[in-house]
Amino acid sequence: MSERAVAQADHAADYDALIDVMRRRRSVRRFEKGHRIDRDTLMRIAEAARWAPTGANTQCFDVLIVDDPDMRDKVLEVFLRQSNRLIAHVKGFPAVKKTYLANTVAIVVVLGDPRWKASFPNATDSDWEDEYHANNENILLASIGAAIQNVQLAVTACGLTSAWLSGGGEATTNRELSELLGYPDPLIAYGTIPIGYPEKDVSLRWRRPVEQIVHWNGYEKDKFRPQELVDFYVEKLRPFAMYRGVEDMRDWEDFEEKAGEWADALTGPTIGSRSEDR
Repeated sequence: MSERAVAQADHAADYDALIDVMRRRRSVRRFEKGHRIDRDTLMRIAEAARWAPTGANTQCFDVLIVDDPDMRDKVLEVFLRQSNRLIAHVKGFPAVKKTYLANTVAIVVVLGDPRWKASFPNATDSDWEDEYHANNENILLASIGAAIQNVQLAVTACGLTSAWLSGGGEATTNRELSELLGYPDPLIAYGTIPIGYPEKDVSLRWRRPVEQIVHWNGYEKDKFRPQELVDFYVEKLRPFAMYRGVEDMRDWEDFEEKAGEWADALTGPTIGSRSEDR
């Protein structure tokens, strides 16, 4: 076997291992009670965050790890209040109670630092300031999102599971967390990631067919999801698509009932038209 063939085989094995971790990564909210975790494992998770790509290599985040049970419970109280606000003021969203945080072994808070946007491309012409200001916000969020994703993948690779609580980025929750954990302005808790041992095997979640999300050498218009489909997902399908443990929606026992006129668009290689229009 040639050196190139050997290298390709090695890369194939690397890919298989990586995609397996990605497929097993889930946002899980049912943890086993009574466990603890050593700091060596938590440092391995932090090391994964350290290698996330960031705009201009600014490394515009910090990783704050809560592994003290008393402090964990105080963080839990912050998110219980956040959950109550969500239930009261964000109608229609399938809110999840945060009481499960009591069974976590640690909580990772990814703090983003907006000051580093000064390192990203900034316009010298006032006519372009708005455009580059918006772009720099995107760079910051993408950088922090990469760190959060690395944390979650490392958690999975360590035999644990996690969730991603975006509520820490809300002004009220971020203020409460900063007062509790002592981080200064202008840092923002863009990602709060509770970690634990899964109560049961982690199942998959629905994913669109890869053929539907891939476009070759230009955007394929028959794969564009119309506003009516977005509205249908938000108004009717979201609670089921968020939490059911099946990758292919067609395997749901009540698939035809839940997907309705959008069954083909949700599971086919292209969007096409609604079933009732065919």
